[in-house]
Amino acid sequence: MDTSSSSPHVREISPGLSVRGLALPLSLRDYKLIAFDMDSTLINIECVDEIADAAGRKAEVAAITEAAMRGEITDYKESLRRRVAMLEGVREEQLAQVYRARLRLNPGAAELVLACKAAGLKVLLISGGFTYFADRLRDRLALDFARSNKLDIVDGQLTGRILPQSWGDICDGDMKRQTVLRVCSLLGCDPAQAIAMGDGANDLEMMGAVGLSVAYRAKPRVREQAKVAIDMGGLDRLLEVFSEADR
Repeated sequence: MDTSSSSPHVREISPGLSVRGLALPLSLRDYKLIAFDMDSTLINIECVDEIADAAGRKAEVAAITEAAMRGEITDYKESLRRRVAMLEGVREEQLAQVYRARLRLNPGAAELVLACKAAGLKVLLISGGFTYFADRLRDRLALDFARSNKLDIVDGQLTGRILPQSWGDICDGDMKRQTVLRVCSLLGCDPAQAIAMGDGANDLEMMGAVGLSVAYRAKPRVREQAKVAIDMGGLDRLLEVFSEADR
């Protein structure tokens, strides 16, 4: 992040970790909820791109994903429908292969989740990606909540469609924001007591609705607006902005 005089409220507190307008240290116990984006934040891949690889269309799909994450495509729902349509015919076992062979937690993910849970926070995984992966990560990390998009699978193959769910059709930026606010209401906490971590343009709305926004190896638009930017190292570097008692 730019730490020049043109950004007087931004300071680098250690290499690859910058804060904007914060008086440190913060207390993790002042927060009640942390919300994680999934693809390229909690995990190392964009799942839709890796599924597309199985269909031989990774380059085409990845180009749309990159444009959407940079904020160059304003209609996230339409961009996701376009990408999912290209996945028609991919077999369910190929999703399992992506999960087993390609999906990895980003460094520090498990450590940060454990530290937050130990401090009494609830943990939400909120993704424009897919339930096939988000629900497995929810169970693997013992997360409290997860919301994401559901791929239509018939006879073991993707149809190229997304199924509507009880809360709506597609989890886009607005739905991420709504979900974070609803979980805060459920927990009886103010949105100022929530943390949101993301990397792409569709995370900006939820990040703008909470008390502490965190950009993890993020696109420029996201880094410029976040209160904390982690550009090097793992997710658990967020703990550096909190008091030592929280680590």
